[in-house]
Amino acid sequence: MSLVRYEVDDHGVAFVTLDSPATRNALSDELLDELLAAVEQAGADDAVRVVVLGSSHDRIFSAGGDLKAFASDAPTITKYAGLDRFPRLYALIGGLGKPVICAAGGDVLAGSFGLALACDLVIAREGVRFGCPEINVGVFPFMISALIYRNVPRMRANQLMMLGEPIDAAEAERLDIVNVVVPADEFDATVQDWAHRLAAKSPLLMRLGKDAIDATRDMDLNAALSALQAQLALAFTTEDIKEGVSAFREKRTPVWQMR
Repeated sequence: MSLVRYEVDDHGVAFVTLDSPATRNALSDELLDELLAAVEQAGADDAVRVVVLGSSHDRIFSAGGDLKAFASDAPTITKYAGLDRFPRLYALIGGLGKPVICAAGGDVLAGSFGLALACDLVIAREGVRFGCPEINVGVFPFMISALIYRNVPRMRANQLMMLGEPIDAAEAERLDIVNVVVPADEFDATVQDWAHRLAAKSPLLMRLGKDAIDATRDMDLNAALSALQAQLALAFTTEDIKEGVSAFREKRTPVWQMR
């Protein structure tokens, strides 16, 4: 049975849903392979403008890495080779060229905390928790620490990783880990609304913008400004920037040319 569901609505939103409730959506090799394939499919489909990562579990987005696999007797080299799925997934989301929303309708823990932080936007349901409890079972959040340190103040990042205690959605919003926290009965509608509003933007300019962010986020200031100047000049050559300005002046909805 599939561990990941994939559906595209009539607004061009791809809903990629983790669907292994029996394992609390543990990020096993099999689930990660399906997730990678689904995100790649969304990236390759010109009809898809936005990706939403969600969960079918009513309390858990994902419990993180597969602890059974961590403690198995498989050769170390086999375990090491399998770990490349995490950085590949995080890099794929960053370089997708399309906005990716994490719909955190349940607890976001361990490796899935890194998955949420790799997304462009995070919408959380009231009451869900975020954290990296790996240290409590004799592990450490090695790879996701790179994402945590890029998104969370240093001392709070250390607290999350070293104490292994989760924070609630309200605290995550205060730390700017999530964009918005909404009541459970408004969660699905809010996710859909944000996704549809994103899908209404120019796919071309969104791709240029997201690619620019992905390429320059770790550059020094002067190099980043130089690269961004070139990207802005490229944007000036598109039909969509002309259409967007014309539609604004004429008080109408833009018709994106995607060129």
